[in-house]
Amino acid sequence: MTQHFPECEKFGLISQFRRAAVSIPANIAEGYGKRSSADKARFFNIAQGSLNKCRYYLRLAADLGYAETEQYFKQIDEIGRMLHSDTKKVLSSAK
Repeated sequence: MTQHFPECEKFGLISQFRRAAVSIPANIAEGYGKRSSADKARFFNIAQGSLNKCRYYLRLAADLGYAETEQYFKQIDEIGRMLHSDTKKVLSSAK
């Protein structure tokens, strides 16, 4: 989606958006590699933060008229639900 943003956003919104999007699965993967539940939950929390950044960047892109973002909001909501569920499972297994 960001490849269609204006060139002037190359080092601004495009870069920030892409970094946040890549951070989500990277932190989930790193979390799954951790042994302790606390470490897993911490990385899942970082992934949730990156997901929230992407949600904001979608809103900004729509407000600036750079893209139609409704379909992406649905995907982000679904990913958020899955991440919340995984975090909840990890935390409940720690007790």
